[in-house]
Amino acid sequence: MDTELTQFTFIWLLAREILVGTALLLVVLIFHGSAINHVIMRFERQTTNNLAYKAYNWIFIHFYVAFIFIALIHIFEVLIWAFFLLKLGLISNVLLAVIFSGSCYTTVGFATDNLPYGWRTLAFFITFTGLFSLAWTTSAMIGMTNIYREAWKAKYLRGHH
Repeated sequence: MDTELTQFTFIWLLAREILVGTALLLVVLIFHGSAINHVIMRFERQTTNNLAYKAYNWIFIHFYVAFIFIALIHIFEVLIWAFFLLKLGLISNVLLAVIFSGSCYTTVGFATDNLPYGWRTLAFFITFTGLFSLAWTTSAMIGMTNIYREAWKAKYLRGHH
């Protein structure tokens, strides 16, 4: 009887973590997709006009501004995870929640696992979010870098100073 209860408890806790972790992962990824797509679409809209008018320096500025916004998006996602950890009562200290979220999100893993029993696999979901978000950002940045490179070549290799 004790073994059945323990197995049931384990399965219940794991199912709860998977459901909560998946839901929170989706919330963060939907935010990420919306935010990064907004930044990328704005960048492309602005730089298309700049390329047409040969305003290459503006393309360089838009690139770095977009890069700053993308970095802020990732920081905000770490804060979203910290907020969830705090609201679920899993970590009671704001700083520890931010450090733990950031450690998992970036996959650096320098923070101690402060999550209580029954919630430890939530760290995997934070990590998955970071991996997916960073990969998504990388693909978006490749497109931005191509536009940046095109402007640089037009300005410096074709003599448009």
